[in-house]
Amino acid sequence: MPTVRRDGESFRKLPENQHEIVLRDRKGPDVRLPAQPVGPTMPHDLMHAVVETALGIEDGFWGATARGATFQGFLLVTPGRHRRSGLKVLRRDGDAVLAAELRVNWAYRVWRGLPTEGRGAGPALLTAYEPARTGPRLDAAAARWAAVPEGGALVRRWGTDR
Repeated sequence: MPTVRRDGESFRKLPENQHEIVLRDRKGPDVRLPAQPVGPTMPHDLMHAVVETALGIEDGFWGATARGATFQGFLLVTPGRHRRSGLKVLRRDGDAVLAAELRVNWAYRVWRGLPTEGRGAGPALLTAYEPARTGPRLDAAAARWAAVPEGGALVRRWGTDR
């Protein structure tokens, strides 16, 4: 699968532990995800960006959005006619996106010290070495997010830690 360059994932910190995301410079129109809860440490989709980058996952959530996928709740930044091409990307790449979701959630569980063994945990979705790659990057992202003032934004470039 070819690498798709993404420039401009913007995570804006809103009042009441909310955030919004704006995605630019992707195949397809610029889109935004209006106010969503942040979660205990950082936005879920920021965690995805960090883990997918650390593990070299190019066909997960962020790779799919780079190729033009749109997910439930995303709106066009500039109102225009509705485009259905984003749904085609999800139909084609949905299994890979789901697999990435599971790996990201596993990395999050390891990073947060949540149970990864026992009833309901299932098999390990990361190699023994992958948490060493994701943990420090999640630490850094959580610190960067915590430093963003309300109304400010954390902007990332797809495929990089910055």
